Parts: sequence; structure tokens; C-alpha cells
Amino acid sequence: MRASWRRARAALLVHVALRLVGVGVVGLWGQRKGIGLHEILATRWDSVYYLNIADHGYSSAMVPACHIGGPTCKLAFFPVYPLLTRGLSAVTGAPADWTAWALSLVASLLAAWGIFAVAEKLHNARVAFFAVALYAVVPHALVLSMAYTEPVFVALAAWAVYAVLTHRWPTAGVLALLAGATRPSGSAVVAAVVLCALRALFTGRERDGTRWAAVRPWAAVLLAPLGWLAFFAWVGQRMGRWDGYFAEQRQWGSTFDGGVYTVRSLRELLTRPALTLDQVVVAATVVTAVVLLFVLTRRRPPAAVWIYTALLVLIAVGGAGFFHSKARFLLPAFPLLFPFAVALARARKPTVYWILGAATAASALYSGYLTLVWNRSP
Repeated sequence: MRASWRRARAALLVHVALRLVGVGVVGLWGQRKGIGLHEILATRWDSVYYLNIADHGYSSAMVPACHIGGPTCKLAFFPVYPLLTRGLSAVTGAPADWTAWALSLVASLLAAWGIFAVAEKLHNARVAFFAVALYAVVPHALVLSMAYTEPVFVALAAWAVYAVLTHRWPTAGVLALLAGATRPSGSAVVAAVVLCALRALFTGRERDGTRWAAVRPWAAVLLAPLGWLAFFAWVGQRMGRWDGYFAEQRQWGSTFDGGVYTVRSLRELLTRPALTLDQVVVAATVVTAVVLLFVLTRRRPPAAVWIYTALLVLIAVGGAGFFHSKARFLLPAFPLLFPFAVALARARKPTVYWILGAATAASALYSGYLTLVWNRSP
């Protein structure tokens, strides 16, 4: 791990520097409006639910009351992030909002390191460098600096994928367990770990003459689904029905229709006389993600990378409701950036500077728009 950290250090420094540009623009923009950076990034939108769970648990009523989701609205939010926030807040004595924000910032660095590790394993350190740099300036990259679950989830997911690529099966199982209890899309991590572990077992790739060699993949198979299944079962028990979690999601207006809603939304956007910037960016992100998935598929990446990425795209594109959040839902699909990273690794320096510079400026300005102009959750 020390060697990996040394190789990743320069990329992580660039990643942090690029993220600071986006956060800085939001801070300055917010200051002009009389709103502090902490309030913008740590106490709004979904952060309110996570902080309430961290402070009061799932049993107490949500304050202020949920406009959607009903009285059980908090059951739509997975427990790892608020529980980590609660534990760290208890240990440090810091308020939950500051703890949650700090946790996200640290997790975002671990996520960038995990992305570097996966990209380096698939390609080389130069490609990994650009993958981490690009990840800092995707349109919704500001979420990586907010008190949201995405930084924690991406950190767990990236390292789980890396653990599969390096045949560290128990580690992959534990990380998938935690990822599955962090976000609904943790099922993509679970599937990647379980299917690859079963493949290793049935193709004999883990046979090295020891009993432990056969036990390791089974550990991943058994551990990986436990987080997602445990929360699913617990919500079902709380709501008195086996499909309680999905019932709660329906109350939020979130279902799965295989992409009908997404296609209809994209078609409707083409006929609207006026579009918001968010609608344009989300639509472009969704279409680009589907195209990049085909590009990634043609390059035949390892099964863990493809399964994880394909399922994330399927979940985001196939879900009905919350069209404005689909670009954020696609944020964990970091392997989609690898073709761009490969192209940048081959490009001349002036081209690299222009592309990264323009992307950084656009991402920073869009971050300000998302948090201070757009009136819905990023």
C-alpha cells in the first residue's frame, strides 16, 4: 500500500488542487450571496436526512417533516454514512454536520486513490494520473466535497473492485458489504464481487494447493451481500412488509422501469422551448455514459470493472424519477472515464493543459450554478 500511495501521490495532489478550484468558486459565489461554504456543502438537500439520522436515528420523526416519502422517509437512506458520522462525532466531540463534511472530504481522497489503483492496474500510472484528474472535474464533482454518501461509496467501491482485480477476496467481500449498506447502488459492487468470486471458484483460478485458497472466494460470496440484504430486511421489518424498502422508494417517486422514464424525459427535452442548464448537462451526461459504456465494453475490461460499471449505468438510466439527479447517480461509474484518460495520456502537453483547464473552469462554474442557482438537489 505504501508503494501504491507513493505512485498515486502526484495524481492525488492534482486531484485536490482541481477540487479546490471548484470549492473555491462556490465559496466566493456564496460569499457574494451571504451564504457560508459550510452551509452550502454540509447542511442542505440530502445532507439534512443523513445528519438527522446521525443525531436522532431512524425511529424519530424527521424534522422538518418530509414533503415526500411520508413519515418513514428516512428509511430510504442507507446507514453506513450516518452511522460513521455519529461514531466519529461521539469520539471527537465535533458537531455532526462538521464531522459528516470532514468524513466526505477524507473519503473523497481515498476514492481518488482507489480510482488510481484500478486505472493503474488496468493501464499504467500515466493513465491513472489522468483518470484521477478527470474525476475531479466531471460536471457533478462538487458532490465529492459535500456531506453526501457518494465520496464514501466511491471509496468503498473502487477499493472493492481493486481487491477483486488483485484476488484479495475477503477484503473485497467486506468492502462490498459496507458499500451495499451505503447506497442502493451498492448492489452493483455486490454483484461484481460475488460473480467474480464464483467465476474464480468454478474456473479453478484460486487453486494454489491450500484449503485457504478455496475459502477466500467463498468468504467474498458470503460477505458481500450482507450489508444490502440486512438493511433491506430491517426496513421490511420496520414497515411490516417484505418489500418495505421498495415501498418506501415508491413513496419517494423512485421506481425502476428499465429506462422508459429516462427515454421519455430525453425526448421531452428536445421539444421544450426553454431548457435549464441542469437539464442540458444531465441529458448530455446520461447519453455520454451509455456511449462510453459501449466503448468500455469493446475494450473488454476485467469482469469486475464491466459488471460494476454496467450495473451502475443500468440503475441510473433504468430508474424512473429524479431525472435531475441522474448525473450524480452516475458519478460512481468512474471506469467510464478511462477511455478519456487513455486519450489524454497520449496527447501533447498543450492539448492536455487546454482540456483540463477548460474542464476545470466549466466544472467550477457549474458547481456554483448547482448550489446557488439551481433550486433542487444536485
